[in-house]
Amino acid sequence: MLQNVHSFRVAKVEKRRALSDERLRGFLREMLLIRRFEEKVEERFRAGELPGFLHVAIGQEAVAVGVCNAMEDGDVFASTHRAHAHTLARGTHPNALMAELYGKLEGCSHGYGGSMHLYDVERGNLGANAVVGGGLPAIVGAGLAFKLRDEPRVAVAFFGDGATNTGTFHESLNLAELWKTRCVFVCENNEWAESTPGWQHSPVFDDMSKRAVAFDMRSIKVDGQDVEEVYDRAREALEHARSGEGPVFLDVETSRMHGHYIGDPQVYRSKEDRDEAAERDPIVLLRERLGVGDEDWDALETEVHEIVEASVEFAKSGTDPQPEDALKNIYA
Repeated sequence: MLQNVHSFRVAKVEKRRALSDERLRGFLREMLLIRRFEEKVEERFRAGELPGFLHVAIGQEAVAVGVCNAMEDGDVFASTHRAHAHTLARGTHPNALMAELYGKLEGCSHGYGGSMHLYDVERGNLGANAVVGGGLPAIVGAGLAFKLRDEPRVAVAFFGDGATNTGTFHESLNLAELWKTRCVFVCENNEWAESTPGWQHSPVFDDMSKRAVAFDMRSIKVDGQDVEEVYDRAREALEHARSGEGPVFLDVETSRMHGHYIGDPQVYRSKEDRDEAAERDPIVLLRERLGVGDEDWDALETEVHEIVEASVEFAKSGTDPQPEDALKNIYA
């Protein structure tokens, strides 16, 4: 159901579909796995074992888990430079992801991509992108293809609030709405464009849904720290796009608990802001809501710890690429 507000279409708040505790416990497990995986990645990176730059989504796990669980088989997505969470939430095995971070042939991108270029086409992952907003045009193309083929599939683009200032963002949303593509645009709005606070880079930083006004695109605001709300609103958006009624913009307000990249000293950010983000930890919020006691929590921690440690051992024992492999898969 829609209402017009100054020619801006927004979704009315509808009654939440209650997910079972069992399903929510599954979400909790996924979020904890992502958290412990990324903490291990940070540990191994600081130990000098992982090359390149790494960006973690600690504090934003509910966005990835909620949206990716709402997607259906056949749906595709493009991620950002902060892609571990989306990749795991969409079903890529931790072994394949960790092996990629170690640059091994067993990695999901066969060692070619690393953290910022994660691919897993079998699971609909069309790639992470080191270019801010770089995945948006490809998602519009995929959404257009699904429309022209009359396929009940949706293309999802993840991006941060900083990406809404790029030309490709505006071009992509304009064409997506004009052509009524089957797309959902997920803005993970943590109010930090790398190291620039929202109020310094956008006049609508506290309500990114206004970015959709110029394109007359349906927009839905979401509490990104509530995984059930993310799931519900993502399902609503996906169903709308899948029906052929046009794309949807999700303004997901979330909290980044760590820096922009591993090793970021965050001199631009106050301790109070970091503490406030920690208080909105989506894992803690869901655990408290479900009433998960210490015994059950310890069992879950043990299970996740074993999975993460096994992924590190798998990666370390993986196959190193040969120098001549650098010349493979090159188009020139």
